[in-house]
Amino acid sequence: CCSNVNISISKLALYLGKRDFVDHVESVEAIDGVLKVDPADLNGRKVWVSVTCAFRYGREDLDVIGLSFRKDIWMQYMQIYPTTCEPKPANTVMQNAILKKSGEQGYPFTFCLPTNLPCSVTLQPGPEDSGKPCGVDFEVKGYIAYEADNPDEIIEKRNTARLIIRKIQYAPNLLAAGPKVDVSRHFITSNRPVYLEASLEQELYYHGDPIPVNVKVNNESNKVVKKIKISIYQTTDVVLYSADKYTKCVLSEEFGDQVNAMDTFEKEYRVTPLLANNREKRGLALDGKLKDEDTNLASSTIIRAGMDKDILGILVSYKIRVTLTMSGGSLLGSLTSRLIHLHFSEHLQEAHYQYDEQECHTTASVHIQHRNRYK
Repeated sequence: CCSNVNISISKLALYLGKRDFVDHVESVEAIDGVLKVDPADLNGRKVWVSVTCAFRYGREDLDVIGLSFRKDIWMQYMQIYPTTCEPKPANTVMQNAILKKSGEQGYPFTFCLPTNLPCSVTLQPGPEDSGKPCGVDFEVKGYIAYEADNPDEIIEKRNTARLIIRKIQYAPNLLAAGPKVDVSRHFITSNRPVYLEASLEQELYYHGDPIPVNVKVNNESNKVVKKIKISIYQTTDVVLYSADKYTKCVLSEEFGDQVNAMDTFEKEYRVTPLLANNREKRGLALDGKLKDEDTNLASSTIIRAGMDKDILGILVSYKIRVTLTMSGGSLLGSLTSRLIHLHFSEHLQEAHYQYDEQECHTTASVHIQHRNRYK
């Protein structure tokens, strides 16, 4: 049995076997727990358990003056006491273990989350921000009330027990082949182009693991590649209440490798984006956080076919950009190409060219996920 997580407030005690529940894309782990309640002094009230998925996009203190910056995406209730005649699933091993200790005052509950809900995401607050951070969170709540959801009913704090849980993205062991993109650029002062190719071994990587980026350069021009830079960008698309989109660089490393005119070059660079190097960046998307526990950069959002993106609240993706900085006189040139991977089984390529002043670069997307720790 997993180690129990519990919170006890007056007449209520809420028990869960764990606080991380895994989204397997096609299904989500059920939330199973036990609520211990003392039936004495209920005075006709009932005991309920609810699970809520909510999106917070403003400061908590503004709710006091009547400005609500919280939107409930999904909510489900269950009456625990008095017991009902509704069919219930068989108790889990964890529930049976807790029921032996709680005796007749323990009541098991199980919630099944739909597959179209977002995973837990937190937007990193700034140094001066206070209160709950913006993002998507899940809460399990046990409470005593006459009705399951009556906004006019006042529920005292001592009659409520809450636990924040996380819905985290599962990363399968079978990974698709990684992206590869190649681009070329002609310069006015040179009859021959520069060719750049960047590729990844796979399209999905786990938090904390190095990402090997293979770079090939065929420099047929008369210019010299002075250095190579690899950057990783996180794009956070807030789709629930607006069309806000934020792109932040989570890694940027330069390498002093040079490629002379009429020369070729190939090398594998290993880079590792870490939250530890990005803690001061306000608005960076992180995996949902539990109290003061550490977390990671947010996992990439996996979108199933036919899924409504708006209900996901926040979409997170990553792109890797390889940049060649070149010299050769007063004329400097650049090119950009993008390879976008939205799904594990699909590959959508898009290439376009763009003139910057000093750089030649190519971009490929990458998924960053939790390691599969649950098999």
